Amino acid sequence: MSLPNESLLMDSLNPDHPPLVMTPAPPRVWKFWGTALWGLFIFVAMFVGQVGAIVLLVVLRDVPFDMASFQSIGHEPQALALSVITGLPATLAAVWLAILIKKASFADYLALYWPSWKQLLFGVVGLVLIVLAWEVASRSLGREATPGFMTDLLKSGRDKGAALLLLVAFSVAAPMSEEVLARGFLFRGWSASFLRVPGAILLSSLVWTVVHLQYDIYFLAEVLTIGLWFGYMRHRTGSLWLTIILHALNNMTAVVLTMWLGS
Repeated sequence: MSLPNESLLMDSLNPDHPPLVMTPAPPRVWKFWGTALWGLFIFVAMFVGQVGAIVLLVVLRDVPFDMASFQSIGHEPQALALSVITGLPATLAAVWLAILIKKASFADYLALYWPSWKQLLFGVVGLVLIVLAWEVASRSLGREATPGFMTDLLKSGRDKGAALLLLVAFSVAAPMSEEVLARGFLFRGWSASFLRVPGAILLSSLVWTVVHLQYDIYFLAEVLTIGLWFGYMRHRTGSLWLTIILHALNNMTAVVLTMWLGS
């Protein structure tokens, strides 16, 4: 009687019949249009989650349920921070639904893998160089390094006791929401389409830039260059956690410097 794996062993020793090697199948992904449409749905979900926080505050304060109340409360630092935070679970829920329909792994689809220390260091160095280059350009042009309305918001939040809430919103919730959408979901689908990796990096960075339309054209150009670097690092390392960390570090540095060390 031969052993069950004897034939496999013989094949492995026979150069004419090499053993079969099982390779994991890549995750099933939405391609160009599927990714674009689901990306729009995810963005709407993020927006609804953010607006929901303002609606809740209006109801709890028992003020008139009108646009004036929404605008008044929405400009408060605490309300704005809560709005950004509540946008995160809505974003994750929408992305989870899109991936669930494809019957793919959430972690694999979004590349939720930890980077190495060398990859993290390389990403941080590149980000610092980009930010410093824009800082030098701003000073040479006599421009402010941070948009004025953001400076006013952050300093007002600090004075009103909302510093920690704003720090969590802009350094944790915002980077996670935006990276899951741009470098996570959009990049995954578009890089598997006719756009390939270069087109996916460019288009996802443009979408991320559009999310920041509250800035003027100068700051939008800075956002785009940072987005291109994040996209490159997402491709180079295969890690979305890396871009989330870089995004968080960038935002946290800006928030802390603006709140406590000047404009």
